[in-house]
Amino acid sequence: MTGEVLVVVAAGPGLGRAVALRFAREGAAVGLVARSTDRLGELVAEVSAAGAPAVATAAADVGDEAALRRALGSLRAELGEATVLVYNGSAYVEGSVTALAPDALRLAVDVGVVGALVAAQEAVPAMRAAGRGTVLLTGSIAADRASTSAAAVGIAKAGLRSLARSLNKEVADDGVRVVTVTIDGVLSGPKALDVDAVAERYWTLHSAAEVPDAVQVFPG
Repeated sequence: MTGEVLVVVAAGPGLGRAVALRFAREGAAVGLVARSTDRLGELVAEVSAAGAPAVATAAADVGDEAALRRALGSLRAELGEATVLVYNGSAYVEGSVTALAPDALRLAVDVGVVGALVAAQEAVPAMRAAGRGTVLLTGSIAADRASTSAAAVGIAKAGLRSLARSLNKEVADDGVRVVTVTIDGVLSGPKALDVDAVAERYWTLHSAAEVPDAVQVFPG
């Protein structure tokens, strides 16, 4: 995969790490955006050892548009244009609809949807110009399930899914693939899904000759 550049936004020790390692094994350069880069040193070493020819990091709160654009610009300067963008940003906000504070919902949407919009706007123009690229957005089954304890999560994930469908319709004819992966389960804790298996699905969605729909479910 010479020339591939993966950028993972909201990179952490779980899924972000697994995705970075999976693509590194294919020879992709890797850029990592996290709220703080202080804890990314070990991951950088792992990703380099896995085969990434270059690894770069940048700090940003993904709910802060200006900070996220600066971080992505920094990675672009170091690694070149992203050919694969993975967006993992999400904010867990408690509360039923009738109890939910508007500011809490704004936070969930800023982190879960607006951040994805910003990241896509930074990455997709170069993908369209090149005639190829993949945008993978980490969704959740919460988009399909009513909640009386964390309604904001489902609202944000439903928004992310709509963003993915609209963006896919806009850029598919230009060779850019956009997919949101609906995670049907949790990614941490004793009942967590296998993040390496999720990362493998991400790799398949990027490398497959064709993906029939902009919304995919894992497992499934």
